[in-house]
Parts: sequence; C-alpha cells; structure tokens
Amino acid sequence: MTRSASPATLAWFRHAELKHGRVCMAAFVGWLVAVSGLHFPGLISPTEGVSFADLSKLAPLEQWSAVPATGKLQILLFLGYIEHNSEWKTKPHYMAGGTPGDIKALTKFWDPVGFVSKLSPEKLERQRLSELKNGRLAMLGVAGCVLFGGTIPGSVPVPIAFPDTGGFVMPF
Repeated sequence: MTRSASPATLAWFRHAELKHGRVCMAAFVGWLVAVSGLHFPGLISPTEGVSFADLSKLAPLEQWSAVPATGKLQILLFLGYIEHNSEWKTKPHYMAGGTPGDIKALTKFWDPVGFVSKLSPEKLERQRLSELKNGRLAMLGVAGCVLFGGTIPGSVPVPIAFPDTGGFVMPF
C-alpha cells in the first residue's frame, strides 16, 4: 500500500528542516570560532567578572557552561522569540499555504535595508534552495565536528585541533 503525505505535513517537514538547518549553520560557525580561540574584547558579564578571553581558553562545551545564567537566559529568550514569531505571527501559517521557513515578523531584524524584497522570484527561490542545501551540510558538519571530532581522535581530517570533550554531553 502506498501512502502520500498531505501538503500540510510536507510543509511541516520542510519548515522543520529549514529551522534545524539554520540552527546547525549557527552552531557549526560557533563551534569553529570556539575552537579557533577568536573572541570579542571585554567582559561578557561585568557583574561576575567573566571575560570573553577567559571563555576562549576553554573547550566549546565548557565555554557554554561558563556563561553566566543570565546570559544563557537571554539566548534562550531570543530563540523563544524567534520560535514564537515563526509559529504564531506568520500569516498564513506554513501548514495553511504559507511558505515554510518564512519569518516575515523578523525580516526587519536581519534585512533592515530590504535586499530580500528586491530580489526576483527566481533568485529568491535559488537562494532558498541554497539555504536548504547549506543547512543540510551544516547538520553533517555539526555531527562530524561536535559529536565525532571531539570524541574520536583523527576522525575528522582537517587541520583543526579539536579539544578532547570526553564524550558529547547535552550542554544544559
């Protein structure tokens, strides 16, 4: 028996794929920055005396553990705001005929000049496909670098010194 998914189900899958791809793109770049030792100048928390330089000397998951609780809360609240806008503020919803992955409520945040609105439909479609492909690649990159690169020495053949994480643990 052959079953076919409804358009709403396929839109839900595509939205989930785009969302997870975006998170993995940010995570992969963040991981590479964390293992490279690059950092902002100054303090991440003036009240607790934690500097960006102090954090850059730690392994990536230890860096997250060393971020003060208020910093973690700010990050989680911002991610919740993005999630809220993608699910409840986007009209029409992606499962009711809207575009999966489209967050109109936040467009002014990351496109204040309006470059996206000036694109031709063909170029916009090409860029959406590119984002989807880059997200898929980032998911593989996160799995390779974060899960395997830090736990199995020599498993990722790139000239980056992966810190020994002693096994992957959820960072919360």
